[in-house]
Amino acid sequence: MAGDDQEKTEEPTQKKIEDAKKEGNVPKSPDLSGFIGMFVAFLVYLALFDYLKERVTKFFYHTTSLYGTEITKEFIFNLTIELFIELGLIILPLAIPIMIAGVLGNLIQFGFIFTTKPLIPDLKKIDPLKGLKNLFSMKKLIEGVKITFKVGVSFAIGFTFFLMFIEELPTVALFPLFDQIDWLNEKAILLTGIMLIVMMFFGVIDFMIKKIQHTKDLMMSKQEIKDEYKNMEGDPLIKGKIRQIQMEMAKKRMMQDVPTADVVVTNPTHYAIAIRYDQEIDNAPTIIAKGIDKLALKIKEIARENDIQIYESPPLARELYKSVELNEAIPEHLYKAVAEILVYVYKINDKKMGK
Repeated sequence: MAGDDQEKTEEPTQKKIEDAKKEGNVPKSPDLSGFIGMFVAFLVYLALFDYLKERVTKFFYHTTSLYGTEITKEFIFNLTIELFIELGLIILPLAIPIMIAGVLGNLIQFGFIFTTKPLIPDLKKIDPLKGLKNLFSMKKLIEGVKITFKVGVSFAIGFTFFLMFIEELPTVALFPLFDQIDWLNEKAILLTGIMLIVMMFFGVIDFMIKKIQHTKDLMMSKQEIKDEYKNMEGDPLIKGKIRQIQMEMAKKRMMQDVPTADVVVTNPTHYAIAIRYDQEIDNAPTIIAKGIDKLALKIKEIARENDIQIYESPPLARELYKSVELNEAIPEHLYKAVAEILVYVYKINDKKMGK
C-alpha cells in the first residue's frame, strides 16, 4: 500500500502549480511564440509596405545619383551615416512591434512572471552523467522527432510553392524594376501567409502537448498531497487537539461564571441556560453559560451549590440555547419571557432574605 501511495497518480494542486510558476516552470511553446511574432511581423509589413517601398526607392535613387562623385573620407563618412539612418528608419518600425509581439506571445501562454531563480547557478545541471542521461532520454527523442517532422513538412510546403514561383521568373525578368518588386511582394505575401498557417497549426499542437507534459511532470502522489495539506493547514491531529484544549478552557471559564448567574433556565434535564443581569455591566440579560445533557447537569449542580434559582421552561430553554451565543445578550423578542422569570426569581430571593 505504501508503494501505491508513492505513485504519482493525482492531478497537481493549485499550490504545486503556483510554486512551479514562481520557479519559471511553465508550459511554453516556442512554436506558438514564433507564430505570434511572425504574424505580427506580417501584419506590420503589410501596413508599412508603401512606407518601406518609398524609403527604399528614395535611397536607391539617392545612391545612384552619387555615381561619379569623388570618393573621399568625408564622402564615405556621410554615406555611412545616411545608410545607418535609412536602415534605422526601415528596420525599427518592423523590429519594435516584433519585439512587443515576442513578449505578448509569452504572456498569452502563461501570464506575467518575474523570478530570478532560473538565473541561480545549479551544479546539478552541469553533471555530465545526468546530461548524458537527458540527452538520450525518451523525452529528447520525441522532441527530436517533432522538430524533424515540423521542419520537413514546412520545407516541403514552402519548396513546392517556391518551385511554382520559379516557373514565372522568365516572364517576370522582362518586367520593369518596380513591377518586379510588386510581383516579389505579392509572392512573398502568399508564401508567408501559407507558412503562417502551417506555423499556427504546429504552434497550437505544440502548446497543447507542452501543457499536457507540464501537468504530467507536476503529478503528485497521495502522500505528497497529504503532506502539502498538512503544511498549509497544519496537522489535523494537532489542530483537533488544540481545538479540544480550547473547548476545555472555554468550558472551564464558563463554569467559573455560573455562580454569578441570577437564574438557570432548564428543559428540565437536557438543557441548562445560565442568565445574568447585572445592571452595572449588562445592557440586557446575558447568557453566561449553556449546555446540554452532561454539561447541563454540571451547570445545574454548580447552581445548586451556589443557591442559584433553577427555573424549568422547556420551550424557552431550547430557544435560548439555539438562538443565543455564549456571552451574548438575549434578543428583544425574548425580553418579556426572561423578564418575567427574573422578576419571579428576585421575589423568591427577597423572601429568602426576609425583605
